[in-house]
Amino acid sequence: MGRYDSPRVLLPLLLLVVVVSSGVLVVGGGAAEGSAARGGGGGGAENYYSKLSGIIIPGFASTQLRAWSVLDCPYSPFDFNPLDSVWLDTTKLFSAVNCWLKCMMLDPYNQTDHPDCKSRPEVGLSAITELDPGYITGPLSSVWKEWLKWCVEFGIEANAIIAVPYDWRLSGSMLEERDLYFHRLKLTFEIALKLRGGPSLVFAHSMGNNVFRYFLEWLKLEIAPKYYTQWLDDHILAYFAVGAPLLGATDSVRATLSGVTFGLPVGEGTSRLMYNSFGSSLWLMPFSKYCKADNIYSRHFFEGRGGQQHTLHCDEMEFRSNYSGWPTDIINIEVPTHQGIDAYPTITEVAENLTASMECGKPTLLSFSAREVSDGTFFKAIEEYDPDSKRLTYQLEKYYQGDPVLNPLTPWDRPPLKNIFCIYGIDSKTEVGYYFAPSGKPYPDNWIITDVIYEYEGTLLSRSGNSVAGNPGASSGDGTVSYNSLSWCKTWLGPKVNITRAPQAEHDGSDVQISLNVEHHRDIDIIPNMTRTPRVKYITYYEDSESIPGGRTAVWELDKGHHRNIVRYPVLMRELWLQMWHDIHPDTKTKFVTKARRGPLRNVDCHWDYGKARCAWPDHCEYRYAFGDVHLGQSCRLKNSSIDLLSEYLKLD
Repeated sequence: MGRYDSPRVLLPLLLLVVVVSSGVLVVGGGAAEGSAARGGGGGGAENYYSKLSGIIIPGFASTQLRAWSVLDCPYSPFDFNPLDSVWLDTTKLFSAVNCWLKCMMLDPYNQTDHPDCKSRPEVGLSAITELDPGYITGPLSSVWKEWLKWCVEFGIEANAIIAVPYDWRLSGSMLEERDLYFHRLKLTFEIALKLRGGPSLVFAHSMGNNVFRYFLEWLKLEIAPKYYTQWLDDHILAYFAVGAPLLGATDSVRATLSGVTFGLPVGEGTSRLMYNSFGSSLWLMPFSKYCKADNIYSRHFFEGRGGQQHTLHCDEMEFRSNYSGWPTDIINIEVPTHQGIDAYPTITEVAENLTASMECGKPTLLSFSAREVSDGTFFKAIEEYDPDSKRLTYQLEKYYQGDPVLNPLTPWDRPPLKNIFCIYGIDSKTEVGYYFAPSGKPYPDNWIITDVIYEYEGTLLSRSGNSVAGNPGASSGDGTVSYNSLSWCKTWLGPKVNITRAPQAEHDGSDVQISLNVEHHRDIDIIPNMTRTPRVKYITYYEDSESIPGGRTAVWELDKGHHRNIVRYPVLMRELWLQMWHDIHPDTKTKFVTKARRGPLRNVDCHWDYGKARCAWPDHCEYRYAFGDVHLGQSCRLKNSSIDLLSEYLKLD
């Protein structure tokens, strides 16, 4: 979701993209309570470290899909055969787009494959490293490849990294019904425990967090209530939620009404047809933070599915406040005052009807809040003007409101996990609202975006740059997900929170600001009383380890961290590694890793200081030329190993 202008945006596609295997890697380990959990009791940090596994849950469009049928493509030299790449093979997309669409699209009502072609997700790490491997396309579609390099560099064993790719086109219930995905995910955790001897670290990015939430709720149907919490404690050490759209994302609205090409050589209308055929298209829809659904758990998972619906209960704040807790109305759409337009008009009919509407008067402008989008009010209001609305209403009622496990379009309370780290970017220009109008073209190009409302550093702006009234948050989102959705996990913090703000780049601690025991009210955002130096990117940590019995919660906000690229940020990987090393070491004295300073951990962190004519960080880096170096900075390398440098941070506790 989002607008892309070149194939380079293949990565975005991942919009959602990914679950940060970031942690993936092992990278960040959740904290463990007690010396035994940290490795005291046998073998030290290295021994305990060797027992951990990293479970990677990819996000939307960040898993390869492969053909599982034979499809002859006329007028093209390329056909689809079993195991051929579908998502993503740009060569076949360029030469046989109609065949490619057959392999991608699903039936919008029952989520079955096209009669001529079916696709299934690839398995293993290869499914998430690069979507379109190749000399040119590989780097453009890289997802987790850089993270794997970090793992290898820090000595992570191959069997400690487990990817759990899935068919990101399906809703939660269909993932289980067709592929038994959540049964297999449960077995993955249990096998990892048996294989490695310790719990796992869960890394999820974007829609991967929605999948993990569904898994935690589904698990309640499989495990007796008195064993549920124990199972979580035994199998999950920490959960890293990266770029989680906890209240949805407005980009999904754009994709539903006008289409998003992901930078691929297809039209927006074609992209819209494909996107709206996916049951997952509604999984990222924005919803109100004031409305919750009752539970309709059924021991027989699919018995009578769709016969019941989760009743939505909204507290009075939903009706006393504006915009359902969002910065503005999500959708403002013009509908013709002249009734009776056919759902599939020809260009001539559209022109005639628009002319008639203009003669009768101006179009009617309808506005819809996040609640009215997620409860189906919006789709029902435009059923007469758009054929996709009926299909989307059907999907909403069957796969979300009638889901046997939960209605995912409701706020998520803190999961009952010991350690949770919520990580996201802020202060990027992010879309939070749209104005749509009839385009004068036939379906599926029948809507056009006439204006966009952005949030940017605490203000609301139109596409033309004019100020817009609304309820902007203290900051803005990550370029894809709005700030109010990303920061919902701040409500998981307790009443007393420690806040630290430090530069993202390597630093000596001189610009670190700390506030201890800051009061936090659940429904009010925490706004640090801290300064910012111009042109310096900061990372702000909100950490709570006392007010939640038996658990720790931390929120990391990275200035200018973009939703699709945050999993590539070296600063994020560095912080995850430090947190993991800190948590598993028997000599750790504090709950969270110190922020006092950040020195280099890898050779690439060393660079040449031209002002002093030497390598920067001389205590850690030295000039050491190796054959093939082409500039001075490349010859700056670490004096000691990364493990030795990691140990330095324990002395600062």
